Amino acid sequence: MPYTRDMNLVSLVDHFHSEERCRTYLETLRWPKGKVVCPRCGKQSISRIEDRQQYDCNSCRYQFSVTAGTIFHDSHLPLWKWFLATYTMIESKKSVSANQIKRMLKVSYKTAWYLCHRIRAAMKEINPEPLTGTVEADETLVGGKRLRRRSNYRDNKAMVMGVIQRDGKVRLEMADVKHKDLSREMAHAFLRRHTLPELERLITDEHWAYREFADKDTRHEMVNHGDKEWVRGDVHTNTVENVWSLLQRSIIGSYHKLSFKHLDAYLDELEWRFNNRQNPYLFRETLRKLLGAKGLPYRRLTSAT
Repeated sequence: MPYTRDMNLVSLVDHFHSEERCRTYLETLRWPKGKVVCPRCGKQSISRIEDRQQYDCNSCRYQFSVTAGTIFHDSHLPLWKWFLATYTMIESKKSVSANQIKRMLKVSYKTAWYLCHRIRAAMKEINPEPLTGTVEADETLVGGKRLRRRSNYRDNKAMVMGVIQRDGKVRLEMADVKHKDLSREMAHAFLRRHTLPELERLITDEHWAYREFADKDTRHEMVNHGDKEWVRGDVHTNTVENVWSLLQRSIIGSYHKLSFKHLDAYLDELEWRFNNRQNPYLFRETLRKLLGAKGLPYRRLTSAT
Protein backbone atom coordinates (compact mmCIF):
# COMPACT_ATOMS: atom_id res chain seq x y z
CA MET A 1 0.00 0.00 0.00
CA PRO A 2 1.59 3.31 -1.07
CA TYR A 3 0.50 5.27 2.00
CA THR A 4 2.95 3.40 4.21
CA ARG A 5 5.83 5.42 2.72
CA ASP A 6 7.01 8.11 5.16
CA MET A 7 4.24 7.22 7.59
CA ASN A 8 3.20 9.98 10.00
CA LEU A 9 0.71 10.09 12.85
CA VAL A 10 -2.04 11.72 10.79
CA SER A 11 -1.87 9.08 8.04
CA LEU A 12 -1.63 6.31 10.65
CA VAL A 13 -4.91 7.40 12.26
CA ASP A 14 -6.49 8.02 8.85
CA HIS A 15 -5.70 4.61 7.39
CA PHE A 16 -5.61 2.31 10.43
CA HIS A 17 -8.42 3.55 12.66
CA SER A 18 -10.33 0.25 12.59
CA GLU A 19 -9.58 -3.37 13.35
CA GLU A 20 -10.73 -4.42 9.89
CA ARG A 21 -8.29 -2.07 8.14
CA CYS A 22 -5.39 -3.23 10.31
CA ARG A 23 -6.20 -6.88 9.69
CA THR A 24 -6.52 -6.33 5.91
CA TYR A 25 -3.14 -4.63 5.83
CA LEU A 26 -1.49 -7.46 7.79
CA GLU A 27 -2.95 -9.93 5.31
CA THR A 28 -1.40 -7.92 2.47
CA LEU A 29 2.01 -8.06 4.20
CA ARG A 30 1.84 -11.72 5.17
CA TRP A 31 0.53 -12.96 1.82
CA PRO A 32 1.71 -10.32 -0.68
CA LYS A 33 0.79 -12.46 -3.71
CA GLY A 34 -2.83 -12.52 -2.57
CA LYS A 35 -2.83 -16.26 -1.96
CA VAL A 36 -3.45 -17.27 1.67
CA VAL A 37 -1.12 -20.06 2.81
CA CYS A 38 -1.83 -22.43 5.70
CA PRO A 39 0.87 -21.90 8.35
CA ARG A 40 0.65 -25.54 9.41
CA CYS A 41 0.79 -27.53 6.15
CA GLY A 42 1.73 -24.86 3.61
CA LYS A 43 -1.20 -25.61 1.29
CA GLN A 44 -3.12 -22.85 -0.53
CA SER A 45 -6.56 -24.47 -0.63
CA ILE A 46 -8.19 -22.17 1.91
CA SER A 47 -11.76 -21.20 2.79
CA ARG A 48 -12.59 -17.95 4.56
CA ILE A 49 -14.73 -17.92 7.71
CA GLU A 50 -16.17 -14.44 7.32
CA ASP A 51 -17.93 -13.96 10.66
CA ARG A 52 -14.81 -14.95 12.67
CA GLN A 53 -12.15 -13.27 10.49
CA GLN A 54 -10.42 -16.61 10.14
CA TYR A 55 -9.44 -19.15 7.49
CA ASP A 56 -10.03 -22.88 7.25
CA CYS A 57 -7.45 -25.06 5.50
CA ASN A 58 -9.21 -27.54 3.22
CA SER A 59 -6.23 -29.92 3.46
CA CYS A 60 -5.45 -30.22 7.19
CA ARG A 61 -8.58 -28.48 8.55
CA TYR A 62 -6.48 -26.06 10.58
CA GLN A 63 -8.36 -22.87 11.39
CA PHE A 64 -6.20 -19.77 11.63
CA SER A 65 -6.13 -16.00 11.30
CA VAL A 66 -3.54 -13.61 9.87
CA THR A 67 -1.96 -13.31 13.32
CA ALA A 68 -1.64 -17.06 13.94
CA GLY A 69 1.89 -18.13 14.86
CA THR A 70 3.13 -14.53 15.07
CA ILE A 71 4.05 -12.20 17.91
CA PHE A 72 0.42 -10.95 17.78
CA HIS A 73 -0.89 -14.43 18.65
CA ASP A 74 -3.05 -14.68 21.79
CA SER A 75 -2.99 -10.90 22.25
CA HIS A 76 -6.27 -9.38 23.42
CA LEU A 77 -5.22 -5.88 22.40
CA PRO A 78 -6.89 -4.35 19.33
CA LEU A 79 -4.57 -4.28 16.34
CA TRP A 80 -4.80 -0.50 16.07
CA LYS A 81 -3.15 -0.26 19.50
CA TRP A 82 -0.34 -2.52 18.28
CA PHE A 83 0.05 -0.28 15.24
CA LEU A 84 0.14 2.91 17.32
CA ALA A 85 2.66 1.48 19.82
CA THR A 86 4.88 0.24 16.96
CA TYR A 87 4.77 3.60 15.19
CA THR A 88 5.58 5.47 18.42
CA MET A 89 8.58 3.25 19.20
CA ILE A 90 10.18 3.52 15.76
CA GLU A 91 9.57 7.25 15.42
CA SER A 92 10.84 8.25 18.87
CA LYS A 93 14.55 8.94 18.49
CA LYS A 94 15.07 8.50 22.24
CA SER A 95 12.51 5.67 22.32
CA VAL A 96 9.45 5.70 24.55
CA SER A 97 8.76 4.30 28.00
CA ALA A 98 6.13 1.71 28.89
CA ASN A 99 4.53 4.37 31.10
CA GLN A 100 4.07 6.63 28.08
CA ILE A 101 2.54 3.78 26.06
CA LYS A 102 0.28 3.05 29.03
CA ARG A 103 -1.03 6.63 29.00
CA MET A 104 -1.40 6.74 25.21
CA LEU A 105 -3.29 3.47 24.86
CA LYS A 106 -5.22 3.59 28.16
CA VAL A 107 -3.95 0.19 29.26
CA SER A 108 -2.30 -1.11 32.43
CA TYR A 109 1.45 -0.73 32.93
CA LYS A 110 1.87 -4.51 32.78
CA THR A 111 0.12 -4.62 29.39
CA ALA A 112 2.18 -1.70 28.03
CA TRP A 113 5.46 -3.19 29.28
CA TYR A 114 4.66 -6.59 27.75
CA LEU A 115 3.57 -4.97 24.48
CA CYS A 116 6.81 -2.99 24.17
CA HIS A 117 8.95 -6.04 24.84
CA ARG A 118 7.13 -8.10 22.22
CA ILE A 119 7.73 -5.37 19.64
CA ARG A 120 11.42 -5.21 20.64
CA ALA A 121 11.72 -8.99 20.33
CA ALA A 122 10.50 -8.74 16.72
CA MET A 123 13.06 -6.01 15.94
CA LYS A 124 15.97 -8.33 16.68
CA GLU A 125 18.02 -9.00 13.56
CA ILE A 126 18.55 -12.70 12.77
CA ASN A 127 21.95 -13.44 11.18
CA PRO A 128 22.71 -9.77 10.44
CA GLU A 129 24.94 -8.96 7.49
CA PRO A 130 28.57 -8.43 8.57
CA LEU A 131 30.09 -4.98 8.26
CA THR A 132 32.89 -4.07 5.88
CA GLY A 133 34.90 -1.11 4.59
CA THR A 134 35.77 1.37 7.34
CA VAL A 135 34.36 0.60 10.78
CA GLU A 136 34.60 2.22 14.19
CA ALA A 137 34.57 0.15 17.38
CA ASP A 138 34.11 1.27 20.96
CA GLU A 139 32.57 0.24 24.27
CA THR A 140 30.60 2.03 26.98
CA LEU A 141 29.27 1.38 30.46
CA VAL A 142 25.60 1.77 31.32
CA GLY A 143 23.94 1.43 34.68
CA GLY A 144 23.37 3.06 38.01
CA LYS A 145 25.40 4.85 40.64
CA ARG A 146 27.89 3.29 43.01
CA LEU A 147 26.30 0.81 45.38
CA ARG A 148 28.58 1.88 48.24
CA ARG A 149 30.88 4.85 48.77
CA ARG A 150 34.06 2.77 48.59
CA SER A 151 32.93 0.42 45.82
CA ASN A 152 34.30 0.45 42.29
CA TYR A 153 32.29 2.73 40.00
CA ARG A 154 31.92 -0.19 37.56
CA ASP A 155 30.21 -2.52 40.04
CA ASN A 156 26.64 -1.46 39.23
CA LYS A 157 27.15 -1.15 35.49
CA ALA A 158 27.10 -3.33 32.37
CA MET A 159 29.39 -3.00 29.39
CA VAL A 160 28.01 -2.56 25.88
CA MET A 161 30.20 -3.14 22.82
CA GLY A 162 29.51 -1.48 19.49
CA VAL A 163 30.89 -1.47 15.96
CA ILE A 164 29.58 0.73 13.15
CA GLN A 165 30.32 0.93 9.46
CA ARG A 166 30.93 4.46 8.19
CA ASP A 167 27.68 5.55 6.46
CA GLY A 168 26.28 2.14 7.33
CA LYS A 169 24.85 -0.01 10.07
CA VAL A 170 25.69 -0.53 13.71
CA ARG A 171 25.95 -3.75 15.73
CA LEU A 172 25.47 -3.62 19.49
CA GLU A 173 25.99 -6.29 22.12
CA MET A 174 25.99 -6.45 25.89
CA ALA A 175 29.06 -8.14 27.33
CA ASP A 176 28.75 -10.78 30.01
CA VAL A 177 27.67 -8.97 33.18
CA LYS A 178 30.65 -10.48 35.01
CA HIS A 179 32.99 -8.44 32.82
CA LYS A 180 33.37 -4.76 33.66
CA ASP A 181 36.38 -4.17 31.47
CA LEU A 182 37.08 -5.10 27.89
CA SER A 183 39.57 -7.90 27.30
CA ARG A 184 41.39 -8.56 24.04
CA GLU A 185 39.62 -11.89 23.69
CA MET A 186 36.18 -10.24 24.05
CA ALA A 187 36.97 -7.38 21.66
CA HIS A 188 38.40 -9.63 18.94
CA ALA A 189 35.55 -12.16 19.21
CA PHE A 190 32.98 -9.36 18.96
CA LEU A 191 34.66 -7.88 15.88
CA ARG A 192 34.95 -11.27 14.20
CA ARG A 193 31.22 -11.88 14.73
CA HIS A 194 30.18 -8.63 13.10
CA THR A 195 32.78 -7.75 10.45
CA LEU A 196 34.11 -9.38 7.31
CA PRO A 197 37.71 -10.71 7.32
CA GLU A 198 38.64 -8.37 4.44
CA LEU A 199 37.92 -5.27 6.52
CA GLU A 200 39.64 -2.19 5.10
CA ARG A 201 40.04 -0.02 8.22
CA LEU A 202 39.37 -0.43 11.91
CA ILE A 203 39.25 2.82 13.89
CA THR A 204 39.23 2.78 17.70
CA ASP A 205 40.48 4.75 20.66
CA GLU A 206 43.73 3.79 22.34
CA HIS A 207 42.26 0.85 24.31
CA TRP A 208 44.77 -2.01 24.22
CA ALA A 209 42.06 -4.67 23.71
CA TYR A 210 41.57 -3.74 20.05
CA ARG A 211 45.25 -4.05 19.17
CA GLU A 212 46.56 -6.90 17.03
CA PHE A 213 43.13 -7.51 15.52
CA ALA A 214 44.13 -6.02 12.19
CA ASP A 215 46.12 -8.03 9.66
CA LYS A 216 47.96 -7.09 6.45
CA ASP A 217 44.64 -6.34 4.70
CA THR A 218 43.22 -4.20 7.52
CA ARG A 219 44.61 -0.92 8.79
CA HIS A 220 44.11 -0.22 12.48
CA GLU A 221 44.06 3.51 13.21
CA MET A 222 43.59 5.04 16.65
CA VAL A 223 42.83 8.35 18.31
CA ASN A 224 44.29 8.90 21.76
CA HIS A 225 41.48 10.15 23.96
CA GLY A 226 43.80 10.05 26.96
CA ASP A 227 45.83 12.84 25.34
CA LYS A 228 42.63 14.70 24.37
CA GLU A 229 42.98 13.75 20.72
CA TRP A 230 39.47 13.40 19.33
CA VAL A 231 39.94 13.77 15.56
CA ARG A 232 42.90 13.37 13.22
CA GLY A 233 41.81 13.87 9.64
CA ASP A 234 39.03 11.29 9.15
CA VAL A 235 40.30 9.16 12.03
CA HIS A 236 37.78 9.41 14.88
CA THR A 237 35.19 7.39 16.79
CA ASN A 238 32.52 10.10 16.68
CA THR A 239 30.08 7.94 14.71
CA VAL A 240 29.90 5.14 17.26
CA GLU A 241 29.93 7.66 20.12
CA ASN A 242 26.84 9.25 18.57
CA VAL A 243 25.12 5.88 19.11
CA TRP A 244 26.24 5.91 22.77
CA SER A 245 24.72 9.37 23.07
CA LEU A 246 21.38 8.08 21.75
CA LEU A 247 21.54 5.15 24.18
CA GLN A 248 22.27 7.36 27.17
CA ARG A 249 19.54 9.84 26.22
CA SER A 250 17.08 6.95 25.94
CA ILE A 251 17.96 5.72 29.42
CA ILE A 252 17.97 9.15 31.06
CA GLY A 253 15.08 10.70 29.15
CA SER A 254 12.70 7.79 28.55
CA TYR A 255 13.43 4.60 30.48
CA HIS A 256 15.08 6.22 33.56
CA LYS A 257 16.28 2.76 34.55
CA LEU A 258 16.42 -0.69 33.01
CA SER A 259 17.56 -4.13 34.09
CA PHE A 260 20.66 -5.91 32.82
CA LYS A 261 18.41 -8.87 31.99
CA HIS A 262 16.56 -6.91 29.30
CA LEU A 263 19.38 -4.63 28.17
CA ASP A 264 19.99 -6.65 25.00
CA ALA A 265 16.35 -6.13 24.00
CA TYR A 266 16.71 -2.34 24.33
CA LEU A 267 19.90 -2.53 22.27
CA ASP A 268 18.02 -4.48 19.56
CA GLU A 269 15.44 -1.69 19.43
CA LEU A 270 18.09 1.03 19.15
CA GLU A 271 19.97 -0.96 16.51
CA TRP A 272 16.84 -1.50 14.38
CA ARG A 273 15.80 2.15 14.58
CA PHE A 274 19.31 3.48 13.85
CA ASN A 275 19.98 1.09 10.97
CA ASN A 276 16.69 2.06 9.33
CA ARG A 277 16.95 5.81 9.94
CA GLN A 278 16.82 6.52 6.19
CA ASN A 279 14.19 3.89 5.38
CA PRO A 280 10.94 5.57 4.19
CA TYR A 281 9.12 2.25 4.67
CA LEU A 282 10.25 1.65 8.25
CA PHE A 283 6.71 1.27 9.60
CA ARG A 284 5.85 -1.34 6.98
CA GLU A 285 9.10 -3.23 7.49
CA THR A 286 8.63 -3.27 11.27
CA LEU A 287 5.15 -4.75 10.88
CA ARG A 288 6.67 -7.41 8.62
CA LYS A 289 9.13 -8.21 11.41
CA LEU A 290 6.21 -8.54 13.84
CA LEU A 291 4.47 -10.97 11.50
CA GLY A 292 7.66 -13.02 11.15
CA ALA A 293 8.39 -13.21 14.88
CA LYS A 294 7.25 -16.05 17.12
CA GLY A 295 5.19 -15.52 20.24
CA LEU A 296 6.93 -14.35 23.41
CA PRO A 297 5.31 -15.73 26.61
CA TYR A 298 5.07 -13.31 29.52
CA ARG A 299 6.57 -15.89 31.87
CA ARG A 300 9.75 -15.99 29.77
CA LEU A 301 10.18 -12.24 30.14
CA THR A 302 9.66 -12.34 33.90
CA SER A 303 11.55 -15.54 34.73
CA ALA A 304 14.57 -15.32 37.01
CA THR A 305 16.97 -16.55 34.28
